[in-house]
Amino acid sequence: MKLSDRSTTIAQSEIRSMTRACNALNGINMAQGVCDLEVPSVVIDAAKRAMDEGINIYTPTEGLPVLRQAIASKMKRFYDVAIDANQVLVSDGATGAFYTACMALLNPGDEVILFEPYYGYHRSTLLSIGAVPKFIRLEAPHWELDMNALQAVVTEKTRAMMICNPANPSGKVYTRDELEQIGEFAQKYDLIVFADEMYEHFLYDGIKHITALSVESLRDRCVVLSGFSKVFSITGWRLGYAIAPSKVIEVMAQFNDLIYVCAAAPLQMGAAHGLEKLEDDYYAELSRIHQVKRDIFCDALRSVGLTPSVPSGAYYVMTDVSRIEGNDDFDKAMNILEQTGVASVPGRAFYHDDAGANMVRFCYSKPLEVLEEAAQRIRRL
Repeated sequence: MKLSDRSTTIAQSEIRSMTRACNALNGINMAQGVCDLEVPSVVIDAAKRAMDEGINIYTPTEGLPVLRQAIASKMKRFYDVAIDANQVLVSDGATGAFYTACMALLNPGDEVILFEPYYGYHRSTLLSIGAVPKFIRLEAPHWELDMNALQAVVTEKTRAMMICNPANPSGKVYTRDELEQIGEFAQKYDLIVFADEMYEHFLYDGIKHITALSVESLRDRCVVLSGFSKVFSITGWRLGYAIAPSKVIEVMAQFNDLIYVCAAAPLQMGAAHGLEKLEDDYYAELSRIHQVKRDIFCDALRSVGLTPSVPSGAYYVMTDVSRIEGNDDFDKAMNILEQTGVASVPGRAFYHDDAGANMVRFCYSKPLEVLEEAAQRIRRL
């Protein structure tokens, strides 16, 4: 049976392969981006209650009205951005929302700008639909936006750009000035801006999240992507969403219906209840405890001569591992795993070339006692 040409664009995730290697050694998995905090009881209880009340059948493909409205209310509550519930699509994770957005807005051959280091699923999704990623390199440790590099890569085929804010894997948080520059650039060249804001509540050192929807030049040309996997620690629920102009949401919903039909009904009720009931201190505590974890782990890395790029957001740290023995990033990641039992992701998983050959990424969203154990193990290097 002959496979399609499209199948050659999809490679096994480096994250999953390192997870398997970690499991084989019974190690600490700091490769996969799993938030290991407890699921808030209000979220779990509401999902269970929905099952008991018979909310177990198909929902509208756009999502349950109560969840779409809760997402719209959340945008007003946190960012003073007014949107209508009709501008929201609930899908099977933010990955599903991004896929439907790409299907609705991009054609094969369209060029889409990615900022490196990028999140691998963004690139893979673009390749799977026949789009052409173009790359802008942001340099460690500060990952500053280079508008000249952006200008140099745009062509008549450029249709869109993707920003991850806060960024996986770098932890970069875009400033309002940077977002306004991106908005002006997008206006000039009539570009769509996909804004992955999954880690919007994981911010450090007093930094505040600025949604792309709050930037006037971006408001009508962006698709904001987010979800509940990280903020409620429910990665296995596969529940995410997109916010876009309602006419775009209508088309995205047709693809969502074709591919996913709908997100799980009772789980949508759990997420809606979480948005409605959890107070601001819940979100503040997410940032506080993850900043503590960031500092613990970055200190451990520095103590053995490694050089972490200290993140401003999300819960990953890209680390220079030049001093670790090995021919490339995979060898170095495996060396770290074998010496310490701590798994990371080889850096080239986040670049289109060899730029990450001396880097790895760690995920430090672990229970505090597990993270402290991982820090002690790293000190064996």
